[in-house]
Amino acid sequence: MVNSHWVPGNRITLLENGEEYYPRVFAAINAAEHEVLLETFILFNDSVGRDLQRALLHAAERGVDVHVLIDGWGSPDLPSSFTQPLLDAGVKVRIFEPVKYLFGFRVNMLRRMHRKLVVVDGQRAFVGGLNYSVDHLADYGPLAKQDYAVEIEGPLVGQIRTFCHDGLQTSQPTRRSWLQHWREWLDREDSPDKLGTGTAATAACAGARAAFVTRDNRRNRSDIEHHYRAAVRSATARILIANAYFFPGYRLLRDLRKAARRGVRVELILQDQLDMPWAQRASKLLYGYLIRAGVRVYEYSERPLHGKVAVVDDDWATVGSSNLDPTSLSLNLEANVVVRDEPFAKHLRERIEHLMQQRCELVRLPIPGPLRSAWIALRNALVYHAMRHFAAVMRRAPESSPRVMSIKNKST
Repeated sequence: MVNSHWVPGNRITLLENGEEYYPRVFAAINAAEHEVLLETFILFNDSVGRDLQRALLHAAERGVDVHVLIDGWGSPDLPSSFTQPLLDAGVKVRIFEPVKYLFGFRVNMLRRMHRKLVVVDGQRAFVGGLNYSVDHLADYGPLAKQDYAVEIEGPLVGQIRTFCHDGLQTSQPTRRSWLQHWREWLDREDSPDKLGTGTAATAACAGARAAFVTRDNRRNRSDIEHHYRAAVRSATARILIANAYFFPGYRLLRDLRKAARRGVRVELILQDQLDMPWAQRASKLLYGYLIRAGVRVYEYSERPLHGKVAVVDDDWATVGSSNLDPTSLSLNLEANVVVRDEPFAKHLRERIEHLMQQRCELVRLPIPGPLRSAWIALRNALVYHAMRHFAAVMRRAPESSPRVMSIKNKST
């Protein structure tokens, strides 16, 4: 599988929130002539989900080959009244790792398919953080999510299409041994050129140079994190990151601190309104460690921040599904697009700055006494390492290959 290779000549358009994203995706599906490939973590049976259903139905009725892959944990309750019309029309609907229950509770929450991808006719692709649910629209109210995606035209679409086709394959669960884990780790190719961060730049041509970067639990376990770290280490002027769930590994934290100390303006926009309070408490453990090194931390409080975007030096940018936390960086299946294009990076930076200037508050640290400072430092260190090591242990544990199961058509 090709991963993290730079491809020139792409047209990349930023889409902000459901108001911009859904009309573009639905219009592309409605214009499809041959094929629609769609992956999503969440698909709900609400007004947005039903709009998507109608677009997929109309495409299938025109003879378009339509494939849908949803995550079993993120979308556990789709009724047959939603899926059966799709199946009757010929849509191939698959579930990634169907949810398992024990005493009425869902238990297989780790290693989820968290990607959000759409490819239409091999000519147009969408990559980002938006699911298909009404809480990505502003009229949902104060809990409407702030999020981003990109629309891509150009040669990169072919890589994304190939990737989606591979992900749609049905697999039978097989137990993986520790020896297989070890062999896969030895086989990994973490060279700078593979990660798209070295000097092997493609010759310049019209359009943006971009890479489609994924993470999985086999060969591409750290590619997204490597792209972030390479960009941070090479930054000379400014690093601007807006991320929903921020609890990265020590190496990325260290790189951010070093960048701030060498004079780079490092700014983080994190959310003040979290759907998972424990995630907010985890992020706050890092505030002192970062702020004392010169990193500026802002909290966005107007609505829940669901975006996963970053800009470095108005030249490098990324948009995708990956948070900077243990589940995204160590367990989930994720997909980002990394872009080296000055106009796109500047536009994304302006949109992030709009949040910072209008809806964010700079975090300032209190000045505790010496005993409390020592206790806070010890507590934060213990909690941080416990959470990071939990993810590392779960990532290395033997596992069954994830199941991709087709939903059967009951009318045949």
